Amino acid sequence: MRVTQGCFSFLPDLTDAQIRTQVQYCIDKGWAVNIEFTDDPHPRNTYWEMWGLPMFDVKDAAAIMLELDACRKVHGGRKYIRLSGFDSTHGWESVRISFMVGRPAEEPGFILIRNELGGQAIQYTLQTRPLAGA
Repeated sequence: MRVTQGCFSFLPDLTDAQIRTQVQYCIDKGWAVNIEFTDDPHPRNTYWEMWGLPMFDVKDAAAIMLELDACRKVHGGRKYIRLSGFDSTHGWESVRISFMVGRPAEEPGFILIRNELGGQAIQYTLQTRPLAGA
């Protein structure tokens, strides 16, 4: 199962040239770009680990692509990696763009558990399916 999250989740994985274009867009808008990674891509897991610090004053996408390459060398093929653009403008002060730029070679997928609580109440729980051979 291919896990999808964030902008462009309906598209195939972006190429490095396409990622670089999006990074430059963030820089041109004045947004801070950061790289995050996790092994738990559950939609409710909003606390991914950061790769370094957010890059506030970077003016060229090449610097961020170098950091992305370094993150991929350490975590590529084993963890999910995403890139986010944070807008610190007064009134926004939130992530304006976020998309995956790396994923494990084998994705675990999810198991949906349905629990009928009585009456018309139904509770759904999503669990990560373990990787084969793990």
